[in-house]
Amino acid sequence: MKNDRPTGDIATALSLVTGATILGGIVLACRKPHVPVKKPQATVAAARRLNRAAGTLAASVLIDSAIEHYRGNFHNKAMITPLVTASLSLAASLHGTADSKGEAHVIRDLIYAGAGLTGLVGTGFHIFNISKKPGGLSWQNLFYSAPLGAPAAISLSGMLGFLSERLRDSHPDMPPKILGIPAGRVIGVMTSLGLMGTVAESGLLHFRGAYHNPAMYLPVTMPPVAAALLGASALGPIRRHGRLTRWWLRATALLGFAGTGFHAVGVARGMGGWRNWRQNLVDGPPIPAPPSFTGLAMAGLAALALLEDHPDD
Repeated sequence: MKNDRPTGDIATALSLVTGATILGGIVLACRKPHVPVKKPQATVAAARRLNRAAGTLAASVLIDSAIEHYRGNFHNKAMITPLVTASLSLAASLHGTADSKGEAHVIRDLIYAGAGLTGLVGTGFHIFNISKKPGGLSWQNLFYSAPLGAPAAISLSGMLGFLSERLRDSHPDMPPKILGIPAGRVIGVMTSLGLMGTVAESGLLHFRGAYHNPAMYLPVTMPPVAAALLGASALGPIRRHGRLTRWWLRATALLGFAGTGFHAVGVARGMGGWRNWRQNLVDGPPIPAPPSFTGLAMAGLAALALLEDHPDD
């Protein structure tokens, strides 16, 4: 008789996703609804949320680049750079999260600016790495060479952190603005674009995997909706679909954790499983990559809070 019950790694995947969903549901249910207020403390609270988002992205980049560059045997000494800048960005984010002062911190500013620059230079290195191979910018090289979108994550971490410092630096008696534009709108648009870039990178790698698991469609369907809703809120009236945007961003944040579980199962399915972790961690799906969606969703929630606190600015 055929056994239709999930076994082995399939059962593990279901357990991980179910556990993450239940935990996320509990966290979301316990959150208090955001009540718009126009106080300096609200701006600092939003800045600290951005610090947490930047730190989540930095942690994802730190572990992911360490694994990927280890696979490349650090043949170029510059490959150590993202590990250093991501570590510094993570430390600055932790410091900013604990900082309740309403003023920018020069050291954090410098670290975040360095992280942003590192991502831009890293993207250039990755493009050069692909272009010098036979076939140039072919599908084969895009699939298996240095990932084009990976360095952008550390740039996003740096930009979110830099924007958090601009929030702290805003006048306490004035609505927060960046380059003369309401801060919530600037952060919302930037986060929306960041989500779409991350979707493109995820879509490319999941296309390489032939979407053999239906769950692989989630990172290319849920985040684009979150990006569209957030972009619409940032460019138009917030009250039109603010509640839907908030819940969709929370679901996208949860997707990042669930994706980590799925990738862990993908590693376990490799030959030798976790006993052969040195090879399977390097060659299997990147476990630290999905939390990038979590970090960007957190930034989107911070932007949404700013938009609600200053709806007419």
